[in-house]
Amino acid sequence: MSGFSEPAKKSLGQHFLHERGVVAKIILAVDPKPGDRIVEIGPGQGAMTFPLLERHGALTAIEFDRDLLAPLAAAARAHGELTLLHANVLDVDFTALAGGTPIRLVGNLPYNLSSPILFHALDHAAAVRDMHFMLQKEVVDRMAAPPGSKVYGRLSVMLQAWCEVTALFVVGPGAFRPPPRVDSAVVRLVPRAPESVGIVDPARFAAVVRDAFGQRRKTLRNALSRLCDEATIRAAGIDPQTRAEQLAVADFVRLANLASTP
Repeated sequence: MSGFSEPAKKSLGQHFLHERGVVAKIILAVDPKPGDRIVEIGPGQGAMTFPLLERHGALTAIEFDRDLLAPLAAAARAHGELTLLHANVLDVDFTALAGGTPIRLVGNLPYNLSSPILFHALDHAAAVRDMHFMLQKEVVDRMAAPPGSKVYGRLSVMLQAWCEVTALFVVGPGAFRPPPRVDSAVVRLVPRAPESVGIVDPARFAAVVRDAFGQRRKTLRNALSRLCDEATIRAAGIDPQTRAEQLAVADFVRLANLASTP
């Protein structure tokens, strides 16, 4: 891409998307509408940024790599109005950025930061309308996994409690420069209405989920001994001999609402 002379930085987990067909599928999934406030995380060399600008006219992009700022700003002028924030996305207050109008997050997330970014976005779920992210396929599989699946775990429960999670499509390594060693996938997350989540204390819920999956082979009676006694687990309608991966998200919500504060 003209103007972008720097190679991808391994230290930042950069894999620049270049496959136009994949970009078109992502934009079709996002389906931006007039009035939407779109925020892109990690625009890289603008593969998704410029088509989004062509379609939507304006967006905000958060980029950590200082070397990409000037070429992004220069190249964007031909496509629309790009507001660039030079920041680590984990330091960005999405609620303040939204300013009362829910934002739509999009991005090809660096694999080494994908979980922290997801949890950071969850902290601001009330200010986010939806999210469309490209991630390692293995992570998307975990995010969308149903109870009983081999990959159902803490990430599945934490995300599904607060959002509707939909795996959309798989993207092969050849769509990126340099190609990663794994397949990628695009996922959609839509935050649930606060009243439908039902979690009384988010910190306690997080602690219950973390302890439950901390040692997967343990029964809930043993894994949750710090937070719940056997009677509490039974009061939530759950057999204390059950293991974490057998519980639905709603079971964890009931359990956490009855548990002790850590």
